[in-house]
Amino acid sequence: MTMLPDFKLETYLAKWEFAARYHMTASDMESMTVAELLALAEPEDRQAFDTMRLAYIEAAGTPALRAAIAGTYAGLAPEDVLAFAGAEEGIFCAMHALLDKDSHAVVVTPNYQSSETLPLSICATSGVALRESENWALDIDELHVALRPYTKLVLINFPHNPTGKVIDRATFDAVVKLCRERGIYLFSDEVYRGLERRPELQLPQAADVYERGLSLNVMSKAYGLPGLRVGWIACRDRALLARMERLKHYLSICNASPSEHLAVIALKARERILARNLALIDANLAGVNAFFDEFADLFDWQVPDGGCIGFPRYKGKDGVESFCKRLAEEIGVVLLPASIYQSALTPTPTERFRIGFGRSYVPEGLAAMRAWLRGNRQAA
Repeated sequence: MTMLPDFKLETYLAKWEFAARYHMTASDMESMTVAELLALAEPEDRQAFDTMRLAYIEAAGTPALRAAIAGTYAGLAPEDVLAFAGAEEGIFCAMHALLDKDSHAVVVTPNYQSSETLPLSICATSGVALRESENWALDIDELHVALRPYTKLVLINFPHNPTGKVIDRATFDAVVKLCRERGIYLFSDEVYRGLERRPELQLPQAADVYERGLSLNVMSKAYGLPGLRVGWIACRDRALLARMERLKHYLSICNASPSEHLAVIALKARERILARNLALIDANLAGVNAFFDEFADLFDWQVPDGGCIGFPRYKGKDGVESFCKRLAEEIGVVLLPASIYQSALTPTPTERFRIGFGRSYVPEGLAAMRAWLRGNRQAA
């Protein structure tokens, strides 16, 4: 097996995430306590949680979890779902189940690093960059040109990490059509689905509309429950799911039974949880927008279409790497500079950083950033 490169994002966050005062680049929503989540449980689910045995569970996920997940899709059965220990394990298993040295994959960039480095470690891989100058649009013609006769897989992610972009429905349909015409699998990272700014922006789930679509999701991002470490892939190709499950036998084997049961409770209360999270985003975005309006000479900002992160440009003469380093070291505010999203396949957008707005402390973090920027301006 090819040695994988250092996971830059995880290495960076390992240094700063838990040491920082304000994790202002957090990519997930404000979490809940176990008590808060259990308060949303139906009586029988609460009773089942209190009396459950801490035993091994099914490698594919408990029947209750797979049924709850299938219920979030249009027409999928529990047998079309495979649970994982977070989204990362799902990405790893899917790439190794689908690709071999004779395959070719196409990845939309910028991206979550493993969506690029894992295909690259297995086979020939090409990148198609979202168009920065066109509000991160995906050019379907560029995607078409990137395909080869032996292309096996196309990887997309909307709402997008880190830009928050959601492509329009016509472009999404064109991607599906292109993949269907050539028998290409479509891997769709949908971990921020449910956090779109407006309902009409929401795209279909790939597994619902395409027989070779793989929909990746997780309890971590839109639901704000990363501590559960429960993710999944939904796909109508059950033979492919079986190959992924056999790979999982070498990894986590199965998830933790309490985590899967708590995930069932959350999925049954998903409308309430997502409504709570959207309300928090709306409140925080008002402050984020005001912050960037105040410092318009230093930042280019466009409100993302969905998710709880954005990718503004820093225009200061010191450069974004220095800016992020000083914020972390001097006031404990952590942002992700553009270098973390450096791609081996396409040019990386420069002077940008990822900011998150899904946590309750965002107003305090913005206040700390505002005071620091004002102080440095006065000092200059």
